Amino acid sequence: MTTDLLLPRPTARPWRSAFGTLPALTLVVSLTSLSAAHAAGTPARPGALVVEPPSKQRTLVVETRSSSQGIAVLVNDDPITNYEIEQRQKLMGLGAGDIQTKASEKFKALISAKSTTEKLRNILREIIKANPNKSKDEVLDIFEQRKKEFAQSLQKQAVSSARSSILPGLRKKAIDELIEERLKLQEAKRLNVLADDDEIDRLVSGIAGRNKMDIEGFGKHLKSMGADISSMRARFKAMISWKNVIRRQFGHQIAISTRDLDRAVASTEGDDKTELNVQLITLLYDNNLGQAELAKRLGQASQLRTKFTGCDSTSTLAKEAGGTRFMNLGPTESGKIPEPTRTMLTNARDGEMLPATVGDKGVELWVVCGRKTVGADDAKRDAAAEDLRQREFQVLAERHLNDLRQDAHIEYR
Repeated sequence: MTTDLLLPRPTARPWRSAFGTLPALTLVVSLTSLSAAHAAGTPARPGALVVEPPSKQRTLVVETRSSSQGIAVLVNDDPITNYEIEQRQKLMGLGAGDIQTKASEKFKALISAKSTTEKLRNILREIIKANPNKSKDEVLDIFEQRKKEFAQSLQKQAVSSARSSILPGLRKKAIDELIEERLKLQEAKRLNVLADDDEIDRLVSGIAGRNKMDIEGFGKHLKSMGADISSMRARFKAMISWKNVIRRQFGHQIAISTRDLDRAVASTEGDDKTELNVQLITLLYDNNLGQAELAKRLGQASQLRTKFTGCDSTSTLAKEAGGTRFMNLGPTESGKIPEPTRTMLTNARDGEMLPATVGDKGVELWVVCGRKTVGADDAKRDAAAEDLRQREFQVLAERHLNDLRQDAHIEYR
């Protein structure tokens, strides 16, 4: 089972954060006083606002990379470094449920502080001093923009502070998770079923896509919050590899009884679905598709249709024609086949090849080789059976991991 990690995205609305709508910063300014001060060119009094850069706001707990490279745990002589533990803590912190509440509380405390109002007054004084020739409305427009930027900086500070406050409590959990991952990867390596990079890339890409980013942008987004994408990839590698281990070791032991399946299936009714057993020959277009090429392919398709004798001969016909692609699609839900092909296939007789149709990549010849009606209960039974199998796998996986842990040599430094 894969748990998606949904990350807070930067927002153009400074008053709305990843944890909901928060009270806006307010500052009551007398327009009369502002106008008079502006007209007189009254200088702002000392006390300009100094806001720490985002990098400093995020780094509330700092340890150098060199010192964090020390080994913290050995798992069968396989080291886990302090840096890995820190990164896993930060990754776990991204999904911690109480971060939103803590960040909201910290933000509210910041905006209600007297120092915040004073900083905003200083910002206004700076603007007046720097723009002696601008009108009252122009000065207020500049102030509104600066006020929004200041709110954004407070928002980032609140989130960073909330995240840092929970990291110490995640250290033991991070160590335990990394130890389990080492054991899982060691077992997968022994059985030669380690996950490859392509599988990991697909998972990371899926999460990045749901956050409306590519992998590179997603990695930068994680880094901006103090986490390294390599920690996420390591977690996924262990997860996929362990799934391979359990299926290899225990797949033959899983047997779901009819009685258990009947108990698991709900009694709700549903509409029947039709599955068509279909084949497809595509007479591929040449690079320079024109009317002559299309007419040629349609003629070849008509000849193939006259030679068709049954589903057993479809593959041979395609090979003899040349420039074709044959696909035995097997059982396919009719609802997944686009119109008008779906209606034509549904109305055709079993063992019939449809007249040629023009597709995106070539002239298509569809064949209906059979059909069956799948009731909603059948689909639900399949889903229930898969759920029961996953539960059995989970029990066996936990038991096997406990055995590996008991046999392992784990040394804490």
